[in-house]
Amino acid sequence: MKGKLVRTEGHLANIIPIHLDASFFFERAVRSLDRNHVDKALKYFRKAVEYEPENPVNHCNMAGILSEKGDYKASNAILAHVLDVVDPSMTECYFYMANNYANMDQFEEAERALVTYLEEDTQGQFMTEAEEMMELLYYELDRPAKLNRIKSRQGVVEHDQARELLEEGKFAQAAELLEGMSPDYPDYLAARNNLALAYYYMGLFSKAKETIAEVLEQEPGNLHALCNLAIFYQNENRTDQVLLLIKKLRAIVPFQHEQVYKLATTMGILGQHDAAYIHFRRLLKGEETATDPALAHYAAVAAFNTERYDIAKRLWHHVNKLDPGSEVARYYLDGLEAVIQGVQEPSKLSYHYHLPFDEQFKQWEDYGNGIPEEMKNDPLIRSSFFWALRHGDQATKLQVIHALGMIGDYEVQQALQLFIDEPGEEPTLVKAAQAVLHDLQRVEHPELNAEVSQPLTPEAEALKTVPKVSKKEITGIRLGKETSPHWQAVVDRALQMSEARAELQQEMERIWTDYVSRVRPDLSGSKQIEGWAAGLEYLASKNRSRPVTYQSIAERYGISASTVSKYARQLNQICSVTPPNG
Repeated sequence: MKGKLVRTEGHLANIIPIHLDASFFFERAVRSLDRNHVDKALKYFRKAVEYEPENPVNHCNMAGILSEKGDYKASNAILAHVLDVVDPSMTECYFYMANNYANMDQFEEAERALVTYLEEDTQGQFMTEAEEMMELLYYELDRPAKLNRIKSRQGVVEHDQARELLEEGKFAQAAELLEGMSPDYPDYLAARNNLALAYYYMGLFSKAKETIAEVLEQEPGNLHALCNLAIFYQNENRTDQVLLLIKKLRAIVPFQHEQVYKLATTMGILGQHDAAYIHFRRLLKGEETATDPALAHYAAVAAFNTERYDIAKRLWHHVNKLDPGSEVARYYLDGLEAVIQGVQEPSKLSYHYHLPFDEQFKQWEDYGNGIPEEMKNDPLIRSSFFWALRHGDQATKLQVIHALGMIGDYEVQQALQLFIDEPGEEPTLVKAAQAVLHDLQRVEHPELNAEVSQPLTPEAEALKTVPKVSKKEITGIRLGKETSPHWQAVVDRALQMSEARAELQQEMERIWTDYVSRVRPDLSGSKQIEGWAAGLEYLASKNRSRPVTYQSIAERYGISASTVSKYARQLNQICSVTPPNG
């Protein structure tokens, strides 16, 4: 019999005594879990904790079983005890607590615990799971989490946010965020490179060059920094330095997609169109990049600039198929045909996926009501504005000042203020910028209208010719023959897949019409149509209190649950639909 001494012919038998310690009960608990005896496992883990109360692992195991049993409150009590008393360094407990809170529909508490985990955990063991939960909380709380950093990723969150701001054309905000990162992450060279780009797009070339010099001091072979520096030198007409860098860059054959793309665009800007063409064609062979219309356009530009007109023509036709709603390919195909027919002399094209600056102004004049909403948010167009404001001729600068007045956001006000403060600018242009900025600030702060302010000079008043944008013209569209067929395809797909009742059909049509009228999304492929349709059905179902989950929708559409969440969230952000939790 186990645990007792047994006599055999007057002698003690040789038996192995049982030591009732934490390891013994831990093994029993694991064995019970293997046999799906959850209650026994919980009992054994409790005993393990009694024998080793200072061991946080046994506490966490006990909390895990309680969570499996649905006793989330008791589980969190144990996890809080671990953090408060046993081992405060067990930061993964915050992640477990966030899961428990989410299961109790306590989403505010879940967010606090999850943010604490991400900001304090050095290992990032549950990073993927935490990002998925962040997606869920974003939707449930209808706002982004108040996350300042991810400790295990050393500034990645701030850098990603800054990159998003750069991609949105919000250069001043990106610069502010990246400047704040610099003291904490002096070795984060990607962030420093992007800070230099932010300065560059804002026209602050001295600061851009200083920042890039700091990067190259730490890493002389940094490809992004070398590319940026070459462009900065070209802007300063330092031909000798540009040629030295071109020689160095032509010898580099990178393999990472991001580096190939950077090198290709840089060589194009530097006028090395043959090298740019080779790199862009390399990128177009990749599965992930073959369907990128902007990339195909850049390859077409490089082909045109090297007089490969047949290839350029094929590539622009390809762009037109990939992005049928864009006017870019049609514009350049018309120009190519004029060159081939001898009607127009060929001139080098720039590597931007939008219409040339002069052509944009012509179109906006044709609209009659100012800049279309989707163009206002195009980062390439915004950067061309800021560039022209700094380096265009007087007539172009005046056009840009008026155009910026039609956009009127934080970035624009920053750019106009910098322009006004810049010494040596033409006084007439400064007065025009002051007039536009004055109007923007009074619109943003109507309380100023009641105050007595210094009147504008007659010259500045005369320059206040910024046309007003008609809200009706921007938002007053309906889904019909005059709209993109892709827009209609989304709601058609949602109706087809849902087999919904009339009230849900009406709700989906209402939400989608509202969204399209505000955003006019650019849809170029079947995957996007599936994603938008799935998100639309989810949001409409929730708004009509129909039982539905991301997963159930995702399975029917053949996409991931996170994709459904992503598109539903985008719809909700614009249309302000507030479905119940669940």
